[in-house]
Amino acid sequence: MTKRDAIFPAGRQALYEINRYSAAIRSGDLLFVSGQVGSREDGSPEPVFEKQVQLAFDNLAAVLKAAGCTFDDVVDVTTFHTDPATQFEAVNTVRMKAIGEQPYPNWTAVGVNWLAGFDFEIKVIARIPQSI
Repeated sequence: MTKRDAIFPAGRQALYEINRYSAAIRSGDLLFVSGQVGSREDGSPEPVFEKQVQLAFDNLAAVLKAAGCTFDDVVDVTTFHTDPATQFEAVNTVRMKAIGEQPYPNWTAVGVNWLAGFDFEIKVIARIPQSI
């Protein structure tokens, strides 16, 4: 059995080490990205919700980039919301800028009551592009 092929973006290794998880795991041509949140440089939650969502997408983009992917390679999205009814519009605005045009990836939105001090989290599965 082979070891996990972990992917880490530059500059966030301490966060992953403290919490003992990988930013993403490559398995064949698939990339399974752990939930990304809108954390500031010190790891604390960004208090302004819209900025927290943007930071979560920025952190996700950094993980995708570290694996040679972009949002165009994302095939499945799961988002977690502490108050989906009031947060949907803000999340969808950022999501549509990141995801772009059709065809869109799958998307499952889940309402939760705890995200370790955050109000939004996003995790994805992406297909890693083949080198030519």
